[in-house]
Amino acid sequence: MNERNAIRIGVIGAGSMGTTHARAIGASVTAARIVAVADVLADSAERLAHELGVQTVHADALELIHDDRVDAVLIASPGETHEQLVLACLQAGKPVLCEKPLARSPQSARRVLQVEAARGRRLVQVGFMRRFDPGYAELKAELDRGGAGEPLIVYSTHRNPSAPPGFGSELIVKDTVVHDVDTVRWLLGHELVKATVFTPRPTSKAPAGVRDPLIVLFETDHASHVHVEAFVNARYGYDIRCEIVGETGTLALAPPATVLLQRDGRSGVDVPMRFQDRFGSAYVRELQGWVSSIADGTPVGASAWDGYAASVVCEAAWRSLTTGEPAAVQLGDKPDLYAGRGRVAALSG
Repeated sequence: MNERNAIRIGVIGAGSMGTTHARAIGASVTAARIVAVADVLADSAERLAHELGVQTVHADALELIHDDRVDAVLIASPGETHEQLVLACLQAGKPVLCEKPLARSPQSARRVLQVEAARGRRLVQVGFMRRFDPGYAELKAELDRGGAGEPLIVYSTHRNPSAPPGFGSELIVKDTVVHDVDTVRWLLGHELVKATVFTPRPTSKAPAGVRDPLIVLFETDHASHVHVEAFVNARYGYDIRCEIVGETGTLALAPPATVLLQRDGRSGVDVPMRFQDRFGSAYVRELQGWVSSIADGTPVGASAWDGYAASVVCEAAWRSLTTGEPAAVQLGDKPDLYAGRGRVAALSG
């Protein structure tokens, strides 16, 4: 596909996530170009547009969606805007990559998938980038080959060096654990049916009243157990781990390529401090997959159903945290449009 026929993308949200995606598209994604940027903060939109050499800036995200020069939309605005913007993309018939969460509540997410299902065509991809990470893809491929036998237990760890101001216990569940929820659903091809949250002694580095770290135990519909640790003020680095214990062996996510430094009688490796460093290649693969899917009509990545399911599971975990009791997960019926898409094939290479 030449530059003239490249997918023309409009980016909504010029903050950290939108900038990360936009830079990846500009530097590493073929057959795509950014033609418009929108953000409620005009200075942010102008800054990103200037960096990218983009001429069109919209103050109103809906104007960008309905801009005839925009073929597809990337939404990286705050989560509370996602439902309205994704629904507008569906109304306009434009493919959309929406950063997680799909919507701020299960009810809102359900409305999105029902509208898409009524159209009879998948236009929504949710930004769960771990599905495109080379390490996770290899982990899934080996699991699918039966390398460890039937999975019994999954351990998933998500540690951040620090969290932004206002990032409380609810966001730890709904904006951090949500990644682990989608990852486990994708890896196993099973649904999570019960959540129980435990609260260790909070770190002294967490703001007053914030429960950090959290331990979330999930049960799957195949009787497997999932142990998730979310620790967003771990200070030492951005550390993502996953281990699957099966009937005949174990599979563990190996650290990404790094340098082993031995000096002064000590040996150690660098730990990334930013999510962009850990998942940079995953974002490029995610964006390239999305662009290619628009061109050939074959959906990739997490669907609106996956976004909805993750929202329902995290809502149950939040309910468990607030009540101190286990909480059941009730997904309801899956629309026919998403049938058979629960177990997505791993990327090659």
